[in-house]
Amino acid sequence: MAFRQFGAAAAVTVVLALATPAHAVTEIQWWHAMTGGNNDIVNKLAEEFNASQSDYKVVPTFKGSYPDTMNAGIAAFRAGTAPHIIQVFEVGTATMMSATGAIKPVYQLMKDAGEPFDPKAYLPAITGYYSTSKGDMLSFPFNSSSTVMWINKDELKKAGIAEIPKTWPEVFDAAKKLKAAGHTTCGFSNAWASWVHIEQFSAWHNAPIGTKANGLDGFDTVLTFNSPLHVKHLENLIELQKDKTYDYAGRANASENRFASGECAIFLTSSGYYATAKSTAKFDFTSAPMPYYPDVKGAPQNSIIGGASLWVMGGKKPEEYKGVAKFFTFLSATERQADLHQKSGYLPITKAAYEKTVKDGFYEKNPTLQTPLKELTNKEPTENSRGLRFGNMVQMRDLWAEELEAALAGKKTAKEALDAAVARGNAMLRTFEKTAK
Repeated sequence: MAFRQFGAAAAVTVVLALATPAHAVTEIQWWHAMTGGNNDIVNKLAEEFNASQSDYKVVPTFKGSYPDTMNAGIAAFRAGTAPHIIQVFEVGTATMMSATGAIKPVYQLMKDAGEPFDPKAYLPAITGYYSTSKGDMLSFPFNSSSTVMWINKDELKKAGIAEIPKTWPEVFDAAKKLKAAGHTTCGFSNAWASWVHIEQFSAWHNAPIGTKANGLDGFDTVLTFNSPLHVKHLENLIELQKDKTYDYAGRANASENRFASGECAIFLTSSGYYATAKSTAKFDFTSAPMPYYPDVKGAPQNSIIGGASLWVMGGKKPEEYKGVAKFFTFLSATERQADLHQKSGYLPITKAAYEKTVKDGFYEKNPTLQTPLKELTNKEPTENSRGLRFGNMVQMRDLWAEELEAALAGKKTAKEALDAAVARGNAMLRTFEKTAK
């Protein structure tokens, strides 16, 4: 009898041991939009964090383009299945800010978790974009970038172009020479059409995109990028599009391979393209600052950041939030940030990581990666170049691109297209303003 009782007790003990793991690992779901070499970097970061401790496991999942990832996150939150972390590109900031209850502000997350967190440790040009007017960080800067001009040095040399162009007239002239030298389908081009030709173009020339400091000082902003300067620039692109001296390449960044393939020897896109360019381009390349019109007083001004930040979704358990906070602390480590910057081309988010990169002499051998930093700090930011924060910006970008495409196809004049882009955008802003109040 005693033996049977002992056997039964032992069996119960074994069952309980199997049913209750000695150490349960908390999973942290991370949805992102990184492709190519940067997707590999994301996966490696998760692997390194997971190997550094045994309490949490970060699971990165690619969800498509930036707009796709943001839309998937919003839909998942409504369905009660949101991830813990979602990567949202910078123009989604106003939309995420206004989603009351959908997010857990980063400054609150770190405070609740007891993790060391000093907003002043991060580069001001980056953190300001993702913070409230009081300086409270709402999201965690991750892959910050700026627009740069990628240059195929070999092809410029073949075309007899001695110096990398600095101004728009010089770019136009170089593109014509490249076409004459055999680049029949593309003198120059770009990805992210509205980001390059409206958003960054405006900041670089100290021209407002909208009132209220481009929306940073209030949602009741009015768009203004149909100025004579903007019209002149689009008119130039329309004329050059006719023989493909300039060749439009789409709204997002799927066209970036036109640079790596050698088709477009001058290509404007994100500085974060570095990792992909390094692994795919079979020629000598570099990056240069965005071009500017020399007759615009004060140009160039300074660029604004692009890229994305990590937003923490609401409604999660305290233990899960603790894991997210520890992951953010892990990402902020100086060595890791410096390494991430040097491999991806994205900006170092902390002052210490930047200072370490300078001290190590990295930029002397790799000046390409300092280009976006020089642009961001070229001059003290003005109300026109601090950044932008427009509601429904993701959808507005599509409207703006639609009008740019109509102009480049010869269906509208430059002024008609930009007037329509402004009018349609303002209508969308007024709709957002009502929902955000």
